[in-house]
Amino acid sequence: MPFIAHLEELRWHLIRSVIAIFVFFVIAFLSKDFIVGSILLAPAKTNFVTYRMLCELSPTTCIDKLPFVIQSRTMTGQFTMHLALSFVLALIVAFPYTFWEIWRFVKPALYEKEQKITNGATFVVSFLFMTGILFGYYLVAPLSINFLANYQLDPSIINEFDIVSYFSTLAMLVLGCGLMFQLPVAIFFLSKIGVVTPKILSKFRKHAIVGILVVAAIMTPSTDIFTQILIAIPLTILYELSIFVSAWAGKKGA
Repeated sequence: MPFIAHLEELRWHLIRSVIAIFVFFVIAFLSKDFIVGSILLAPAKTNFVTYRMLCELSPTTCIDKLPFVIQSRTMTGQFTMHLALSFVLALIVAFPYTFWEIWRFVKPALYEKEQKITNGATFVVSFLFMTGILFGYYLVAPLSINFLANYQLDPSIINEFDIVSYFSTLAMLVLGCGLMFQLPVAIFFLSKIGVVTPKILSKFRKHAIVGILVVAAIMTPSTDIFTQILIAIPLTILYELSIFVSAWAGKKGA
């Protein structure tokens, strides 16, 4: 195909992706009560499923109060945030389809053996992304919100968070976990081009575990080691999975 024909093909893939995002945007915008009240504000309530499970696991990890209120300090704050939240949710839900459209454009450029190796790429990438989203929403976000809500420099200082601050922090934590769970995919492609090998990953396993514990401590900056372990274990499993993926990619390359 000539260059212009490739651009035309790409244009239609992008148009279909934008249409999918727009459809989910409209659905999210019209479902304001459920999405905001039951999903986005849920981690700010003590009856959230994660807090209830922590209480059942141990009395020391029970979270019975979240001393903060959420305010909107600008006249257009709630409306603009409603638009932004609907767009972010649309991106998350439409991600599998959007990636599939982009992959349909890229895949014909690969050799036949490369296409066979990367069969199921859409499923794997989408599965890891959604798993990361759920991990961030049900574990990282509520634990971080709990810490920040209870942190005070002085008892006289009251936590009154702006709506933009709350939802931006929630989106950053959740989307960050979704991207972080793409580590095996990144390792796969780095292994295919020879930048990373399973030997290197195994050699630096101890360093990686220390780094994971540091990341877990940053995500849950509290003295409770239990919550840090809850985050560190999935990340460690993800790293071990990356070693396996690197070995598999190297074997296929050989």
